Amino acid sequence: MEALFTPAQITQYQRDGYIIVKDLVSQPEIALLYKTALEDDAMRKNALDLNDQTGKKTKLSLWFTPGNDVFGYLTRSEKVVSRTAQLLDSDSAVCHFHSKLMQKEPKVGGAWEWHQDYGYWYKNQFMFPDQLTSVMVALTAANKENGCLQVIKGSHKLGRVNHGFAGEQVGADMVMVNNALKTMELVYVELAPGDALFFHSNILHRSEANLSDHPRWSVISCYSSQSNLAYNETSTSWKEPVQVVPNEAILQWKAASLSEADFLKKENDPALKDTGWEKEVDGK
Repeated sequence: MEALFTPAQITQYQRDGYIIVKDLVSQPEIALLYKTALEDDAMRKNALDLNDQTGKKTKLSLWFTPGNDVFGYLTRSEKVVSRTAQLLDSDSAVCHFHSKLMQKEPKVGGAWEWHQDYGYWYKNQFMFPDQLTSVMVALTAANKENGCLQVIKGSHKLGRVNHGFAGEQVGADMVMVNNALKTMELVYVELAPGDALFFHSNILHRSEANLSDHPRWSVISCYSSQSNLAYNETSTSWKEPVQVVPNEAILQWKAASLSEADFLKKENDPALKDTGWEKEVDGK
């Protein structure tokens, strides 16, 4: 039976807005996932470039339904879904909203501006941010040098702050961000390959450009409770319970190609559409 979070760890997540699990994914699993990310043609063809405020590009591939490929097996694995179920503020089934491969290449990988994930997902009109959480698994080392994730510890308790456009990204109101930085602790989330970060949809986070000589790649799977209705979301995976697979599926089961995945097209993302209330965010 997969080990679960202890009550103390759940309390930690509720207090801090995140929790790190070391070595959640084994090194052989990481090697297979990274190899697939590099070699699967569908992942490359469906990658989106999003400009940060300086014009640097951050690249991601995003898909909705977790399939029978190695990334789908990770997303649907007992070790991920069972822990996620403990953190969502609901007793209803765990559903998968989307997963994305984040690709920050050496020297050119762009920054992610300060934001909350719910700053995006508010536009999808999910009702309950406490029923949304994300799991980031490091495929390569993540550290200060290559632009690892930064979080403001406990900032999920602020609720949703105002967001506007920052380049092609959605960024948080920097007055509130700077006030949060005066009030709460800034944490650099340094991860080894295979480490996982579970984080709340309202925690403020960002990452700097990758100016190092090494890539920073990660996969982030976003989950929601089935009870969390999304009134402006055309995909369907967010309301379908995850079909959990055993952990050994990642290495032992036959894997399909990612070409079967339902990838997001940039023009279809409601988060990138102007709804009339956004304004340009000053990121300085």
